[in-house]
Amino acid sequence: MKLEFIRDGPALVIENTERLLVVADLHFGIEADLASHGMHFRSHSRERLDRLIQTVEATRPDRLILLGDVKHSIPSLTRQEWAEIPGILDTIRQRIPVLVFPGNHDIGIERFLLPGEIQPKEGAVIDGVAYLHGHTYPAPGLAGRLLVTGHHHPQVSLRDQVGCSLVAPAFLRAAINAPALGLEGGYTGTARALFVPAFNEIAGYDIVRIAKDPFSPISRCIQQEDAEVILADGTLIGPLAMLLDDDREDENERGDCPGA
Repeated sequence: MKLEFIRDGPALVIENTERLLVVADLHFGIEADLASHGMHFRSHSRERLDRLIQTVEATRPDRLILLGDVKHSIPSLTRQEWAEIPGILDTIRQRIPVLVFPGNHDIGIERFLLPGEIQPKEGAVIDGVAYLHGHTYPAPGLAGRLLVTGHHHPQVSLRDQVGCSLVAPAFLRAAINAPALGLEGGYTGTARALFVPAFNEIAGYDIVRIAKDPFSPISRCIQQEDAEVILADGTLIGPLAMLLDDDREDENERGDCPGA
């Protein structure tokens, strides 16, 4: 199995017998939600879709796997999503077959998908690899597979002595506690998960926060001592523990400040 990290997504290509392009957390329609909170932006769906199509054309995959949260609004569809989602999906499927693993934001998206496009929310194995959005417990049948998941929007913040020097999407690759996830099934090897960053350009969430305050079954089962951070272009940053140690040092320094 070959992994190819796509910086300009961010996205991931996994090649076994098929060449699969993996994209997570597009969140089309996010601008309508921001507007409801007093932050008004024009829709960037066209630019986001163009970037996705460019990624498809650059990587030439056999199929596209969308790891959920294709749309943004919950618990219903907004006017923006009603207007945009059908055309977005038509544009994608005109170029490449697509599989969608629905996420917690994808309520109602099934009405826009064709038979065979929608996959189980608990995940499924495609060409030897397990895929799911990541907000639920994975299906027991995924035991023994690499779990490729969205939902978490991992982003890394690297700081120097004068402040934050880099904020960028990142992959988190980690061993996981398979029995705690119900993934035993007689499998005795090390279970691993790969957390894919959000394709949506404004939806990042700091990896340190994911580790310290996990918000999904999979992230709660990360073995932090055996986890590493990878930039969107495939550059290995290093162990997750390094970032956690840096964050603890920052907290100690802030605690020493008068009035902190």
